[in-house]
Amino acid sequence: MNTETFEISQNKVIVKLRERVCETPGEILASPLFREILQRAIDKLVKRNSFLLGIFERRPVAGQDIDLFIKTLGSLVHTPTRSIEKIIPGGRQFLKDPALFNEFIEYVYNYWRSFDRFLIANDNGQHWDRMPYRTFHATVGQLTGLIRGMYRDIQENVTGIHPRIYRQVAAGAEVSSIAVLKEVPFPAPVYKKLNAVPVIRQILIYPPLILNPPMNKRTGKFERVQKNPLELFDLKANEWLCYPAKVGSLIILIYFHNRFAELGHSLCNLFEMAEDEDLARKPDAVYAFGVPDGILNEFGSFPTVFYDDEKNGILVGAIPGRDEFGYFGYLKKMALTLHNIIMMKRKKLPFHGAFVRVRLKGGEDKTILFIGDTGAGKSETLEALRDLGETSIQDLVVIADDMGSLEMTRAGIIGYGTETGAFLRLDDLPPGYALGQIDRAIIMSPNQVNARIILPVTTFQNVIKGHPVNFILYANNYEDIDEDHPLVEFFATPDQALSVFREGTVMSKGTTTTTGIVHTYFANVFGPVQYKDLHEVLARKFFYAFFKHDIPVGQIRTRLGLAGWERQGPHEASQELLKIIQQSSR
Repeated sequence: MNTETFEISQNKVIVKLRERVCETPGEILASPLFREILQRAIDKLVKRNSFLLGIFERRPVAGQDIDLFIKTLGSLVHTPTRSIEKIIPGGRQFLKDPALFNEFIEYVYNYWRSFDRFLIANDNGQHWDRMPYRTFHATVGQLTGLIRGMYRDIQENVTGIHPRIYRQVAAGAEVSSIAVLKEVPFPAPVYKKLNAVPVIRQILIYPPLILNPPMNKRTGKFERVQKNPLELFDLKANEWLCYPAKVGSLIILIYFHNRFAELGHSLCNLFEMAEDEDLARKPDAVYAFGVPDGILNEFGSFPTVFYDDEKNGILVGAIPGRDEFGYFGYLKKMALTLHNIIMMKRKKLPFHGAFVRVRLKGGEDKTILFIGDTGAGKSETLEALRDLGETSIQDLVVIADDMGSLEMTRAGIIGYGTETGAFLRLDDLPPGYALGQIDRAIIMSPNQVNARIILPVTTFQNVIKGHPVNFILYANNYEDIDEDHPLVEFFATPDQALSVFREGTVMSKGTTTTTGIVHTYFANVFGPVQYKDLHEVLARKFFYAFFKHDIPVGQIRTRLGLAGWERQGPHEASQELLKIIQQSSR
């Protein structure tokens, strides 16, 4: 593929398209990428001393043997095995045992498909982003059909058998993006170098997208530092991409290194992508995910950091490019931390929780804000409520799945969200839920503890519209229920409510490296902890306003952290909550 460059890193293949993809089997077979994949596949067989190497006459398999094999493949695309010797002298050696040769082809094909495969169409003045569907069809679609067709033609010419069953697997790229250079109006010279990094304008994925990133848990918190991390390094533009995220009403430019390409592209299932007009103004924050190792060491041994550039009115996040940070939670939560800090500076109260609007059949709309730490049962209770409500709920609209903010207005307390998607723990979802959503899903670490699924759950219009708040509940996943501890309990005073919310108690579910009962200030380590003085003033002001506006504030016992109650707990909590909503609507 001489019109492309590629990079193979760990379990990823990243192909950067400059002009066009291969258009014939001969171009694929002649490409440096094909030869590299074939060489790696053979090296893997050599380490195992596999019987599949029996198609080669000599050991070790030398470069000229691989050249001859590739030429033989080129002929097998069009020619049955009986004619190979006439066309490719010496090619018959590979076909002495057609069944073994067929197994070898199957192995190489599956080896290629074992990689997470990305195709980046870097605009070269061709304006691919103006015709994205045509671009994707002419690149990803063409490459997929070409590879799959070549594989089938070779197998049919080797075996002489036409398959009875055809499986349309994604044989080309699983993810493709169109990226262009944008002149973002940054406020100071230190940010200008970011304009050398292509900005993603469209993404195509083939769900279900199943990924195995290096890490499956998050630890620690994001620390504020007194030096701008962007002053410490220059980005190699060809190694980075930018996902321009709409995080609520904010524009946060998220720059991710190729090392974490699978995580960066997965942002498309979580945050709305910014429009061109959004990129014509100064962003609210920038975030570099995958900074070269060692650059951030002056900030400590675990440098997940951010800088508040008050002079230029912009926040900067940075996380090192080490495997221990190769978890989607680091990408998501830093972006939300930056959002929360900006909201506090704008006199809005950020929340770590889920906010939904429930429309009862024959009744009125009610909104419920669940506040709680990771694994407290917010999303799980919502899904249980959705399942329960088929007979009595007309609509359940997600406004915020994990983070959002509250604004004080003359009309009351108004709530907003941040994400259009959800990053859910598979073990805590109802049986079959993930399968029901699999045609939209990005699944991460499916064979490990804390396996996750990223799904679109709402629209950007729902996220930013602003909705009055009717109920506020702390998600308590650690207490069992009895006569003194009901499923849903309301507080009598603002100070009583503040005490519970401020304590931020949760039974850790293994989504981070903490275990057992933990306490986090307002269940929100993503901004409020770092700006505690600012947050405390806002929290008291808002909680007193909740009671002034007669908004019920309480706690809901999901029992998600108690063994054996992972599914039944949220189910019963949602049943009780539905009764309360129905009573309030009469």
